[in-house]
Amino acid sequence: MKKSLLHLSRLTFAGVLLLGGAQVSFSQTLVNGTSFTLHELVGVGRLAANLRDEHGETFGSISGLVADASTWSRTGDRYTGIFYASPDRGYNVAGTIDYTARINRIAVDFTPAAAGSTGLGQNQIGLALTQSTLLYESLAGGGTRPFSGIDPVPGGVATGGARPATSMLPELPQGYNGKLSLDAEGIVILADGSRLISDEYGPSIYRFSAAGEFIGALPVAPSVRPIRNGVTDYSSNNPTEGQSGPTPANPTAGRANNQGFEGLSLSPDGKTLFVALQSAARQDLANASTRNNTRLFTYDVSDLDQITLTGEYAVQLPKFQQGASTLVAAQSEILAVSDTQLLILPRDSNGYLVGTQESNLRRVDVIDISDATNLLGQSFEAVIAPGGVLNPAITPALYTPFLDINDNAELARFGLVNGVQPGLDNLSEKWEGLVLLPTLEEGRPNDYFLFVANDNDFATTDGFQVGSAYNDGKDIDTMFLAYRVTITPAVPEPASWALMLAGLFAVGGVARRRLRSGS
Repeated sequence: MKKSLLHLSRLTFAGVLLLGGAQVSFSQTLVNGTSFTLHELVGVGRLAANLRDEHGETFGSISGLVADASTWSRTGDRYTGIFYASPDRGYNVAGTIDYTARINRIAVDFTPAAAGSTGLGQNQIGLALTQSTLLYESLAGGGTRPFSGIDPVPGGVATGGARPATSMLPELPQGYNGKLSLDAEGIVILADGSRLISDEYGPSIYRFSAAGEFIGALPVAPSVRPIRNGVTDYSSNNPTEGQSGPTPANPTAGRANNQGFEGLSLSPDGKTLFVALQSAARQDLANASTRNNTRLFTYDVSDLDQITLTGEYAVQLPKFQQGASTLVAAQSEILAVSDTQLLILPRDSNGYLVGTQESNLRRVDVIDISDATNLLGQSFEAVIAPGGVLNPAITPALYTPFLDINDNAELARFGLVNGVQPGLDNLSEKWEGLVLLPTLEEGRPNDYFLFVANDNDFATTDGFQVGSAYNDGKDIDTMFLAYRVTITPAVPEPASWALMLAGLFAVGGVARRRLRSGS
């Protein structure tokens, strides 16, 4: 039976579904007993490129995104809730800057577009930046020190580029000014209200209180710590002005420069933490076209006083053709839908200059680690893909395509495009946020809205950070897209397709919620 399900996971079914009285086409993907159904794009929203936070600095856009599920509610056709976003290391002028890391609070006011509608504006998702919490560590002698976006000093502990490990903390990257370095990516909220943030520099996973105070860091597998000249060296070769870069420029092992812990997510039951490297570790590639064997880690967070690394898995990222070159779409975010299945957001690196390039690959896919090899403690853990080829003794995570963000037919309904078309209606390059929330509709417990958000890299012609104004030469808004999807644990038998097409989906789901008043 398992073999049959694995075969089915490669299939996509298409059909028509009645939603709100309208016929809407859909596609269904089957993965190891779970069906993932994409209905359509139902909303778009924007935050202006020159938006500033309460500290007077240019808004940091979306490198990581999480919803406070307790705030999500529905009144009629309108939904409201609170999202939290982690920006990355600040606007890079001449290298990295001393930008204080922070967590942004965003109020969401969402009225999805009617099923099958066209000629739509880009105003279904109302977004408002309501708070920006700075991240800091408390000092033993009193006072505080903020976390910084500055690239760590080359050389590791010996040169001050790393804070030595203690009985309570692992070794952590550090800038020339003594501040802990943080290039923030993913964010999750734990059961006690504390936040975890994944970092590209270390790569590290930091823990903060809701007020922004540093309260700990998780252990990280040695296989992804960057090595230069025989020592851990956390520089990403993006020194701040007046500082020197590392030699050699790239690590010989561990995470590649700017390819650290890009994705972070918590399982729906709150017991398993997932974190993923953006692309393959340096020891697992031969060239750019072989960086597809990346790593996904799991932690047991059921006891927040004793968080434990429990798993390490190979994930093979998708490849695509760009002219004569074969390239790898690095992953930008993950989102757990169970303790074994996750959504993953791979993308190429085209489209940063809005309107001048077309993206070849930008999707939300599904990975499943049920049958994947746990690499922790194995003899081949250090090097899983010699010369860029995965060791045949390793079974990677099952990987299945799902949602194409670049689908111009869907984008056109909202006046958007993936292609060479000047202006803000062309999708920008870096889509890095995922949130899944229920539709809260009676009788449809498996229906969700999947929000996808971009990182604008602080690109604005009217910017201000770390005491200075800047002009990037272009404006890229922060943008959210919302898709309606259905996720059903039990795969229907063939005789059940007629019922499914009528909208009678099996009862179940990854995150049931009670229908609230006013619906």
